[in-house]
Amino acid sequence: MTTPQSSVPSPPNGKTLVTGASGHVGASLVRHLLAAGEDVRVLVHPRHNNRGVEGLPVERVEGDLLDADSVARAAKGCVRVYHTAAKVSVLSPTEPQMRELWQINVLGTRNVLRAAQRAGVARVVHTSSFSTIGFDPDDPRKACHEDMPFYPFVEWMPYSRTKVLAEHEVLQACADGLDVVIAVSTGVVGPYDYLPSRTGKAMIDFSRGKLRAIIPGGYEAVTTEDLARGHVLAMERGRTGQRYIFSTRYVTMDEMVALFAEQIGTDRRPIALSPRLMSAVARTISKPMARLFPNVPQHLTPGAVFVLTMQRRADTTKAQQELGFVPGDLPAAVRAWHRFFVDEGMIAR
Repeated sequence: MTTPQSSVPSPPNGKTLVTGASGHVGASLVRHLLAAGEDVRVLVHPRHNNRGVEGLPVERVEGDLLDADSVARAAKGCVRVYHTAAKVSVLSPTEPQMRELWQINVLGTRNVLRAAQRAGVARVVHTSSFSTIGFDPDDPRKACHEDMPFYPFVEWMPYSRTKVLAEHEVLQACADGLDVVIAVSTGVVGPYDYLPSRTGKAMIDFSRGKLRAIIPGGYEAVTTEDLARGHVLAMERGRTGQRYIFSTRYVTMDEMVALFAEQIGTDRRPIALSPRLMSAVARTISKPMARLFPNVPQHLTPGAVFVLTMQRRADTTKAQQELGFVPGDLPAAVRAWHRFFVDEGMIAR
């Protein structure tokens, strides 16, 4: 059942806080808000890479999601909050790394929500992950929507599990009276990928001739423009406590590589590996790799192989009908993504 867009009161205008503003999602969102004339404050960690907000006309507050006092300082005087900050990991984490994931993604979210409530923030939009959305265990390719419950008995990455728990914190905050809406992101594609993201790093490696093989499969992708616009629509029109999936469209790994190959002018393609074989290899090597090289990112983990080979589709009907979300152009976002990497010196001209 959908709700007419006009029936949801828009939160008042005022100062807007964005957490995670240096990340792929946050950096795109901040630029979208500034273009709309909003007064933006960002919470940045003093020891992190904050190139995503350098030179922007924003108010910077230094702090840490795990420091409740600094989060409270950032939220004070704000009317709207976009909580995009999270630790994203595809590693097979060690125990300390799993604890850090839980602390940042779960306890950090709790700190933001509690600070927002104490500061009298009118509405919070929390960025979540498509991996928190359930699927049909009998037909994983069936389009997934917001009402499908999370199915826990598969090889989800620890990151995914922490994002499920973060949504529990959101619902608890709603029960306590805070107005929160959940913006569910699929795989992000597009510029302002300063860190860069896992998929962005793979495309950079491909451009440098270092990505020699891929696992056939695909995923739901959302452009940075679509996701930023979706966050604003969730803020303006979303129903309290509801989730909204934002995706531009499904894309195969072959197609994504082909789109990037077109930009760099090459006919070279990575070889396609057997998903079944790679899944077995991942199960064998992932934990030993994590123990021996705990800080080395792994492209080949059981969770990453599982997600890619599921070939899950997203149903964005709810966001389209309730919020007026209209998906944009994926190839245009890939072209902008490539230009961004070139301009930033991540890919040679």
